[in-house]
Amino acid sequence: MKWLEQLTAPENLLALLGVVVTVGGLSYERLIPGRKRIGYRVQMDTLIDDSTQDGPIHQRLRMLENTPDLAGASLVLLRIENDGFRSIDADDYITAPATNHRGLTATFPNRTVRDVAVTEPSHPDLLRHLPQRGTPANPGLVCAGNEISLPRVPLNKGDHFKLLVLLTGAGTDKPPHVGGRIREGKIRNNEKFRRPSNRMLGLIGSLLALLILQPFGTQLLRDDPLPRGCAEGNLTIVGSTAFKPVSQDVGKAYQGDCRGAVVTVEAQGSGRGTKTLIDEGEAAKGGFPSYVAFSDGPDGDGNPKLKEHLVALSVFSVVVNKDVRVTDLSLQDLRDLYSGRITNWNQLSGGPDLPVRLVSRDAKSGTRGVFENRVLHGNEIFRTSDNCRTPKFDRDRVIRCELDSTSEVLKTVAATPGAIGYAELHSAEESARQGNLHLLAVEGRKPSIDAVRERTYSFWEPEYAYTYTAPPPNSLTSKFLDYLAGDTGRNLIEQHGHLPCSAAENQRACQLAAGGR
Repeated sequence: MKWLEQLTAPENLLALLGVVVTVGGLSYERLIPGRKRIGYRVQMDTLIDDSTQDGPIHQRLRMLENTPDLAGASLVLLRIENDGFRSIDADDYITAPATNHRGLTATFPNRTVRDVAVTEPSHPDLLRHLPQRGTPANPGLVCAGNEISLPRVPLNKGDHFKLLVLLTGAGTDKPPHVGGRIREGKIRNNEKFRRPSNRMLGLIGSLLALLILQPFGTQLLRDDPLPRGCAEGNLTIVGSTAFKPVSQDVGKAYQGDCRGAVVTVEAQGSGRGTKTLIDEGEAAKGGFPSYVAFSDGPDGDGNPKLKEHLVALSVFSVVVNKDVRVTDLSLQDLRDLYSGRITNWNQLSGGPDLPVRLVSRDAKSGTRGVFENRVLHGNEIFRTSDNCRTPKFDRDRVIRCELDSTSEVLKTVAATPGAIGYAELHSAEESARQGNLHLLAVEGRKPSIDAVRERTYSFWEPEYAYTYTAPPPNSLTSKFLDYLAGDTGRNLIEQHGHLPCSAAENQRACQLAAGGR
């Protein structure tokens, strides 16, 4: 009965009281009606041409005084946040059938909205739900008169974003407000909220428990919650072999940061990856399959169930065996090689007397699709060899083989005299360090991320992640995509020679690339 004596000791009874207060406060906060909560507050509301203001933002924007239709313009910075204890899903917004895509409405009395920008999101993936240029499926931010309609943005606990709004009109005496309805919850102006919160009661109880609990109490608190941004479960990544090194490193990093998550990479080519994703989605029969398919360039076979997420710009390189002493090829040279018009390297200036051996990817490869679209502007000739060294039939003048992965292409080019192939840049550079192959410039430009950012190199493609329908906000798939767009994901993408599209300095290049496909 020692445990009972320990339990009833005054110090442990006090500790238990702290736990009861904590649990009670948290339960009240979570469970009573209205505990799903979106808060908003106005962090700035000022005339741009107010002579009493002399901050840098006013100095930059005072030029608007000389624009007649923007005279008397004002700026509002509006913060919107999930400041409750429960996540808010897209389905939690209550809307009329005619405006089913709408979530919240920000109103600016007696003013006219001229422009709006989303700033400082708590994580970059929120921008997927708040596009500046909308589509019929996701109109994004819609400005009309004195209102801004916002989409039904899923918000995990603590998520927030800000709207920087340019307005005209003389309504600065009336504050902006945000309206809408959410199930089991409410939307409130945080500036007006003054009553002591139950969250504070919970915090007091937590502090009391932490200060007093000894071994008996710490046993109760041993199970820590998952870190923010984490989810448990299994996720399988399929698709691009060119993006496989990134997938593996990001998967390992996520598993290291998030206990209970298992990320498995089974790269087998872009086309096969999206096919696997579709098969898993159909087999789920209305459920959500925990799969992500990476693709070099857009794929999906037009399947409306596949949701596209732009991840990066991938850079590719043409590689040749070390015995091929050519260092630069024109686009026309490459087209002549892959059409079979050039069959020996001595047909090119400075080339050795070696038969050309074309080492290619299979028809389902995204890298091959990029090469054909960006470089050849047409299809490669048909396969004529199984071993990349000799033709299958005596009548074949061209030697061309097909392989299943980036690594196989690089190994074969390195081991085959006269061979030429193509691969993702970072993997090609790593293979070149072994000395058995080298990278070619195209039209005088060496492959690099800077050359792609400057649009002076032609062999690149947007990298997409596909999911089967939109991932649920708190699912492992959604959290992994957020992680990929965060600091760790961006750093790993850059280390592997790609341009992460979530980085501010790359967003314009990514938008142009995706829009011009």
